[in-house]
Amino acid sequence: MGATKRWKELTKVEPQADNRPNIVFIMSDDHAAHAISCYGSRMNRTPNIDRIADEGMRLDQCFCTNSICAPSRAAILTGVYNHINGVRTLSDRFDGRQQTMPKLLQENGYQTAIVGKWHLGHGRESDPTGFDYWDILPGQGDYIDPAFIRGGERRVIRGYATDIITDLSIDWIGRRDPDRPFFLMCHHKAPHRPWIPDAKHASLYEDVDIPEPETFHDDYTNRASAAAAAEMRIDRDLTARDLKMEPPEHLTGAALKSWKYQRYMKDYLRCVASVDDNVGRLLDYLDAEGLTGNTIVVYTSDQGFFLGDHGWYDKRFMYEESLRMPFVIRYPRGIRPGTVDDRHMVLNTDFAPTFLDYAGIGIPADMQGVTFRPVLQGESPEGWRTSMYYRYWMHMSEHAVYAHYGIRTEQYKLIYYYADALGTTGSEDNPQPPEWELFDLKKDPHEMINVYDDPDYARVVDILEQELYRLQAEVQDEKYEPNPAR
Repeated sequence: MGATKRWKELTKVEPQADNRPNIVFIMSDDHAAHAISCYGSRMNRTPNIDRIADEGMRLDQCFCTNSICAPSRAAILTGVYNHINGVRTLSDRFDGRQQTMPKLLQENGYQTAIVGKWHLGHGRESDPTGFDYWDILPGQGDYIDPAFIRGGERRVIRGYATDIITDLSIDWIGRRDPDRPFFLMCHHKAPHRPWIPDAKHASLYEDVDIPEPETFHDDYTNRASAAAAAEMRIDRDLTARDLKMEPPEHLTGAALKSWKYQRYMKDYLRCVASVDDNVGRLLDYLDAEGLTGNTIVVYTSDQGFFLGDHGWYDKRFMYEESLRMPFVIRYPRGIRPGTVDDRHMVLNTDFAPTFLDYAGIGIPADMQGVTFRPVLQGESPEGWRTSMYYRYWMHMSEHAVYAHYGIRTEQYKLIYYYADALGTTGSEDNPQPPEWELFDLKKDPHEMINVYDDPDYARVVDILEQELYRLQAEVQDEKYEPNPAR
């Protein structure tokens, strides 16, 4: 079908009594933007995710405010930072009594559902609220024959998690009231560790070498000590469970590191391929049911991920590969096809107010995010942010990443490793000496050289520190003050 004819088909709208847009929010777990072909991936192709971008908009400056699963999900639901919504670490349980975007949609006539990964605790106060229907994985969930919890009842469903989550999502759409708009959160487990592919994709990339990133052999010099201390190195920290087999005995050094990288990346990309296939299934279903014209479809991930960048896997750091979120969105009635925005910083705290805006619902004054609907319409809103605030709280836990906060502007990134648990749940009470990092992203896009102590950047440091504390106060967070008793 030609592009013009396809666009005319997309903009057709099936009549319904309440003609506000449906919203389908598809979120994967740990899917880095640089493993999506519309973002220029050198590793893989994602034709169905690309289809959303081709028929809508791709955002190139979308960032998370805390690069770890549960806190990002809490920020998306509430539109506020983690020190406000109470989920600063993986060990914090989400308080479902607080205001959320799904609750507001539900209260204003939307049918609401969440299927798949919840990862915000389970029980009386942490079960999903604001949803007419929820069918969630307990904790991280399993790839094969996963358990699901629906309305408090736990059952095992045979099959592969990504397929099942899509099946359940499509089934719910099919059972909805066709005269009322709906909001669906379709949350995939994949491609989260331990990266177990399905049978269909088990041999994908078998005879292909995945390119190694430019920073693959980073030696962590010219940086704060946090980079060297992190325990997420491909050569040292991947486990036998991750690799699915023992390495060949004859391999050592760089050759062994490359072998581990290929094992890791191929399984990761195989999981991504299954996600992409299932995105296509959901898009095809919307087409077949005549829902495409009046449905906003988003594909994103809860944060970025290191794909061998800096020799790492995992996330948590404020470095670009971890900070950046993919975000593609299609809405035939309101977003021009094939558009890209690479100018405006959008945050995960902005998702909730944006969906409320499209639904015609007033945005609560206490939401810290802002609607980016004007950006999606090709406008440049006056006074749009030129810097963003980030904070990672989970000090030294699991991958030994130091607690830190910082800001990113168009050209610079300033990070302060205060390196203290501050009593947060799940953190290790093992304070380290605080350190600063400054990166000039134009001169050093891979963030390899810390210029914080370079005299040529002294004025930049002063300006950025002032902006950091301004943003910190604006979002009602507190500056780190060391405990003199230590």
